[in-house]
Amino acid sequence: MSVLAAYPLAFPEGSTLTGLGREVREKLEAVSNEPVVAVVLPRGSGASAGAIAQTLQNIAQLVPSLIESQQQQAIKAVVEALMPKVMPLPNVLKEAEMQARARAAVLASGDWMTASQIANAAGFSSSNPSAQPSKWKREKAIFTISHNGVDYFPGYGLDPAAGYRPLKTLANIIQIFEHSKDGWGLAYWFLSPNSFLGGQRPQDLLRSAPQRVADAAADELEGVAHG
Repeated sequence: MSVLAAYPLAFPEGSTLTGLGREVREKLEAVSNEPVVAVVLPRGSGASAGAIAQTLQNIAQLVPSLIESQQQQAIKAVVEALMPKVMPLPNVLKEAEMQARARAAVLASGDWMTASQIANAAGFSSSNPSAQPSKWKREKAIFTISHNGVDYFPGYGLDPAAGYRPLKTLANIIQIFEHSKDGWGLAYWFLSPNSFLGGQRPQDLLRSAPQRVADAAADELEGVAHG
């Protein structure tokens, strides 16, 4: 059985040595505790041992650079994963900050209910409390905002006198802003003081002066349409 061995110090760096096992052992005595790689070849491989040794020597010379390249690629991949895909511009950062403050103000207003809370207030079935509120949402009789995976319904859009059903005017306003405002956009609009309403918030007048609120929505949409 022939043996192929490679060792870095006693012989020139990256060199290989071929021969029978005992021959290789004798020549490896010059190598102390340095790393050595030995490959035991099948019987009858003596004629090709030299070619195999040369091949391994060529590979050994490439391995360090390949490892270095892989390490650099791994570092680059980690850095790219931690960085945003697109570097935000200052105006984008400012807009994101403003939106975060607006959302915080909406949530802090406290006039929001989950489907379960509506079901309890309205006396709906406890087996599927979200069924009716979800149906209202699909029918665009009411809107929701989503926060941490939970849908919240505007309490100011419900009529306690009618068993906590959505106010009829709310559907009209949702329709007016259908193509311009999502749930959060509607929440901002209802929360913000409105000049058409004399500086009052639409959500505060939705029950007492629903037509005025609807007119304010139509006025804003018309103003946007005319620039």
